[in-house]
Amino acid sequence: MPEVTWDHIHLRSPDPEATATWLHDILGGEIIRNPGRIDVRLGGASVFIAKVEPGDGVGAPPVTPHQGLDHFGLTVKDIDAVAAELKGKGVTFTTEPTTIRPGVRICFIRGPEGISVELLERDKKYA
Repeated sequence: MPEVTWDHIHLRSPDPEATATWLHDILGGEIIRNPGRIDVRLGGASVFIAKVEPGDGVGAPPVTPHQGLDHFGLTVKDIDAVAAELKGKGVTFTTEPTTIRPGVRICFIRGPEGISVELLERDKKYA
């Protein structure tokens, strides 16, 4: 089997600057500007944000749930405190913090362009 590691997540947005700003302001990502593009370093991975122009053939964001890539998940500490902070910033929650099994609490938030982001907290004693 090949040995793989994460390199990047690639998003498409009609407003890459706004998407990058959201990832920075809401999730603490580091914006990295390069000639002709904007990236965000988030949770150890790079998020590349490509500009969507009218007429370039890129489809509208799908309605969740759908087949294919559904969401990306980020681990947090103290999910309830994080959720309260994000609510204070006006973030939309599609699933409130909930325990899905012993030791695992999750919630889902809606990002720009309909992106679904899961936040999860794992209690190490159940690992």
